[in-house]
Amino acid sequence: MKVLFATAELSPLVRVGGLAAAAAGLADELRRQGVDLEIALPDYTGLALEGEEVVDLDVVEWAGPARARRGRTADGLDVTLIDVPGIARPHPYLQPDGQGWPDNDDRFFRFSAAVAALADVRGPDVLHLNDWHTASALAHLATRPPTMLTIHTLGYQGRANGGWLRAFPHQRDAFEFVGDVNPLAGAIRLADVVVTVSPTYAREILTPEGGFGLDGLLADRGSALVGIRNGIDTEAWDPATDPHLASRYDAADLSGKEADRAALRAELGLPDLPGPLAVVVTRLADQKGVDLIVPLLPLLDRMPGQVAVLGDGDAHLAQSLSSAAAARPDRVAFVRGYDEALAHRLFAGGDLFLMPSRFEPCGLAQMQAMRYGTLPVVTDVGGLHDTVVDVDADPGRGTGVTAAQPTSIHLLDAWHRAVRAHSNRPRRDAMRRRGMTADWSWREPALAHIEHYERIANR
Repeated sequence: MKVLFATAELSPLVRVGGLAAAAAGLADELRRQGVDLEIALPDYTGLALEGEEVVDLDVVEWAGPARARRGRTADGLDVTLIDVPGIARPHPYLQPDGQGWPDNDDRFFRFSAAVAALADVRGPDVLHLNDWHTASALAHLATRPPTMLTIHTLGYQGRANGGWLRAFPHQRDAFEFVGDVNPLAGAIRLADVVVTVSPTYAREILTPEGGFGLDGLLADRGSALVGIRNGIDTEAWDPATDPHLASRYDAADLSGKEADRAALRAELGLPDLPGPLAVVVTRLADQKGVDLIVPLLPLLDRMPGQVAVLGDGDAHLAQSLSSAAAARPDRVAFVRGYDEALAHRLFAGGDLFLMPSRFEPCGLAQMQAMRYGTLPVVTDVGGLHDTVVDVDADPGRGTGVTAAQPTSIHLLDAWHRAVRAHSNRPRRDAMRRRGMTADWSWREPALAHIEHYERIANR
């Protein structure tokens, strides 16, 4: 089966959020399962490709000139890079001041037009579009191939001025939404199957609270809307082989985790104090509930434990975390930015992992934490609901603790329950082993995608 897979991000080439890791992980496993997959993404940097094949693409005049370069990166990744005017930027979405590029609508509408032209050239059995950046490709196809749309985060829809409708040669009505152009809404209407990245998120987006204005359109799709949980790269995230760790370990022998905790504390300048070390690896954003953690940090004066945070994003949240670390250097550590090697060491050295998201389409970090035997403390939303079993609700299957609501009070209650669970060694080790031995790989999610590919290809 031939699948053209279009995305704005792909690890390790272009990585801003979870889309990059999800796209790369799914693509790798689809290829392992025998899918003839061509990955198309924007040519942001003019990256050199080995064995390059160049195709000029026939796009509407305003979107061109456009071309696609297919080849292999120095890391051995087979990709197709699409160049259109304005797409090349040092950051896919943001200016140096953190604001979005003012022409993002133009840039990704051009890219989508080129994806459609590439689909005309390749003739795939299935066209797989990811998020709004690729969604308007369906406005440039007179005859659509069977199409899957994956929604990674519904909150980003690519809405633009309604004048853009005149630039779309096909299916204009599908892309009009409350007077604007909404590429995600158009693809939701037109795709043969719409996938979200966890079953619970697929239900949540049918509500006014979770639908970001598109709940009605999504409800209209009925059984064409499905939820398939993301996976993680279980080879890259494996404490038994991880080169970033001071000591390696596995579910059968957890002793190395103690050494990793000691090494992590030393690296972060934290003393060896009683109580569990809670870690946070996240974007600093309200969606991730980081603002729910900050008010609880002073309580570390009266409860056992420490907190270490790695992340970047909202400047106000970063300043709050910096202030908390300065006020309690023996209890709180904060590293601003994203350092993948340090992320591995935080998951290995941590006892608890805090992820109190307000909404979470799937989430990858909670699965990475469980893979390393670090007990997740999460809110009961989206993919967190689908991956973390509360140990108090189901002692025989529990892998972590869930907070009923995304509030600081509910998080504090969940944190206290996690500390109690952690203090009981047999219970703690049983929870760790359940999380470490669960199948978080992409195999089952990829097989589910292939099932839907085959269904829509044979419609």
